[in-house]
Amino acid sequence: MRTAELTEGAVESRDGTTIGYWKTGQGPAIVILHGSMESARSHTLLAEALAGDFTVYLPDRRGRGLSGPHRPDHTVRTEVEDLEAVLTSTGAEFAFGVSAGGAVVLEAARTLPGLTKVGLYEPAIVDNPTPHWEWLARFDREVAAGNLAGAMVTSMYGLQLAPAFLKVIPRRLMTRMTEKMLVKDERQAAPGAVTMRTLAPTIHHEGALIAELAGTFEAYRAVSAEVLLMGGSKGLAALKPWRDALEKALPHCRRVEFDGLDHGASSDPGGTNPGGSAKAVGRIADELKAFFKQS
Repeated sequence: MRTAELTEGAVESRDGTTIGYWKTGQGPAIVILHGSMESARSHTLLAEALAGDFTVYLPDRRGRGLSGPHRPDHTVRTEVEDLEAVLTSTGAEFAFGVSAGGAVVLEAARTLPGLTKVGLYEPAIVDNPTPHWEWLARFDREVAAGNLAGAMVTSMYGLQLAPAFLKVIPRRLMTRMTEKMLVKDERQAAPGAVTMRTLAPTIHHEGALIAELAGTFEAYRAVSAEVLLMGGSKGLAALKPWRDALEKALPHCRRVEFDGLDHGASSDPGGTNPGGSAKAVGRIADELKAFFKQS
């Protein structure tokens, strides 16, 4: 399978943190913002599918790959400022975000003047912040103790990512299984790859971001950009009711629900997305191309 030819670049966010990105293609600029337990390279196939019509920028969100670390005062506003730095440097008026990255893109569309069209895939906007603050406390304790596998299990349940059949497996066994997955991922990773063990601590900031934005649906009535709001029939069931709420709030919204696609459908297969496929990416790419090319 051919992969996109990517070149490396970087910008400086408002607080001086480096935000690195990969670039490919030609044409109008699109910025793709990845989700949780992902890095910029998680959307290489999507970038390749769009590269014939667009210049695609794949930034690493903080704590990953080419970008600098999180700071103690990190908030959703920090994430928006990081995205703003990339948008300003590239002149992009289009953006696409996935899950927590989709929440950042939507908040940017609400607060920044330059975005005219945004695509969102299962954006992580929910109604109640309390459950996320609750699991984050345990997650932080486990990370501090060096138990990254246990912390990942905590986040999986906290973010309601666990399929029903996994919920009957004892937590201790789930932790052992997760540790084996982390070891396998490290063993198979290419030199310089962003591994799941490296990504695991960043989940704290994803949970905090989701909690911070919880219940903000009415605020998005102020979004002037056109929005393509997408999800999958096999995606996160916990997020679907809140896509319904977003669709009602957004003034210029087109809704697409893909039959058979899951939460990781826009991302490259592998790692935490074993069910991914080039075919699924292609279906999302086709919708994005039609949306962003439409005048």
